[in-house]
Amino acid sequence: MALNNRYDFVLLFDVKDGNPNGDPDAGNLPRIDAESGRGLVTDVCIKRKVRNYVGLVKEQDMREPKDGEKRFEIYVREKAVLNHQHQRAYAALKLDAAEITADAEGETAVAVEQSNTKKKPAKEKRKGSADEVSQTRQWMCQNFFDVRAFGAVMSTGINCGQVRGPIQLTFARSVDPIVALEHSITRMAVATEAEAEKQSGDNRTMGRKFTIPYGLYAAHGFVSSFLAKQTGFDENDLELLWQALAQMFEHDRSAARGEMTTRGLYVFKHDSELGNASAHSLFDLIQMEKNTEEPARDFTDYTVSVKETAMPAGVTLQRKVG
Repeated sequence: MALNNRYDFVLLFDVKDGNPNGDPDAGNLPRIDAESGRGLVTDVCIKRKVRNYVGLVKEQDMREPKDGEKRFEIYVREKAVLNHQHQRAYAALKLDAAEITADAEGETAVAVEQSNTKKKPAKEKRKGSADEVSQTRQWMCQNFFDVRAFGAVMSTGINCGQVRGPIQLTFARSVDPIVALEHSITRMAVATEAEAEKQSGDNRTMGRKFTIPYGLYAAHGFVSSFLAKQTGFDENDLELLWQALAQMFEHDRSAARGEMTTRGLYVFKHDSELGNASAHSLFDLIQMEKNTEEPARDFTDYTVSVKETAMPAGVTLQRKVG
């Protein structure tokens, strides 16, 4: 069923003794606002976890698609070659002489039919007419969850156009300043014989690890019903998004993210498609206050409240978590 309402939402999550989003330009230190000292987690990082979650829960649907459609494939995935995905759209719609085959690893490969005894490489495929681009863009939206949710630029090489997604997320920002800690770690082994000889058999490898003791983060999100209609993002997709945001950290454990948890997902549903109140006025209704003078080290050190008495007419609050 198509979306007929605007939504705005607040996502609260925390991390304890971990690194929620390392900055590769700063040696993988936790991202931080240099002026305020507050921690940051990028929107791309959050979307990655949503993609991973959808890939897990919809794996069976992708293996055995209904009606020939794999509605929950993931476009931006690890080691993906995006132009190969674009070529699949042209092949599926028979807009060129392409044939889909599977290689030994199960990956999709595209073989372009020979013309005049010469094989035309995929990279040389023409950009496509406006009608072809429109058709392939629609096919990509139908088959890839993250394309119809977050949008994508698919005009690289093999042109499937661009999609502006109905789901938009901000950077997450910590409620209070964070402290980035650096730890020395030791591995009781080395990687090569040369290293062992250099250490006379001591065989130790030193390393560094970065964490923050604790941080409570808040991110804001927006859902446009108008853009959802353009991409085919429907009510079932929206419920899957809420499920992913609530549970994504449960399936993303690592040494750096052992204790990351969604603490609150507050969804404001508007009665109309245009909306009944500004997003910022709704976000201000969620109050997060530290209730201790000591540095925060647990979610219980904060009190989260909602000013429901100030809720604008035409807006209802749905708590998915918290």
